[in-house]
Amino acid sequence: MNEIDLVASAGPLDNVVDALREFIHRSGALRVVAVTPDSMVDCPRLAPIEVTTPGSTVALPHAIELDVDDPIEVPAVVQPPPFEVDPDAREVRSPIGVLQAMGDSVRAMANNIGPTVVVMATFPTLPSEHALSITARGAEPLVLAMGEELFSLEQP
Repeated sequence: MNEIDLVASAGPLDNVVDALREFIHRSGALRVVAVTPDSMVDCPRLAPIEVTTPGSTVALPHAIELDVDDPIEVPAVVQPPPFEVDPDAREVRSPIGVLQAMGDSVRAMANNIGPTVVVMATFPTLPSEHALSITARGAEPLVLAMGEELFSLEQP
């Protein structure tokens, strides 16, 4: 098993780390992951943030202050209550428009990082054992994952 070094900076990816961390706190997400053509930044809530580049994975303390010269705009988002999910019925219940609004904010986060970036955000649910994730890349349809099931949030 490879050990992961704890570092104080992800170098040129500090702006991505900073943006994902801010997004997770604004949105209430449990985890946000951004995949670029040559890196992956995995930001869980209140846990070390892992940054993977070719040949290297490092971790940054979640609360570390970063000196970001080129900040990435974090979309405005209102933290929703946990989504109520019923995987057997393939249902997600939330106030009208909240699921789409969260999808739009995930898409905006991906687009703000870069045109080919994929961002996946996992949100709290009731019951809590069923993960609900929204994935976005560019103008492609949003993908909703509930457990092992995948759904398109928009028509292609």
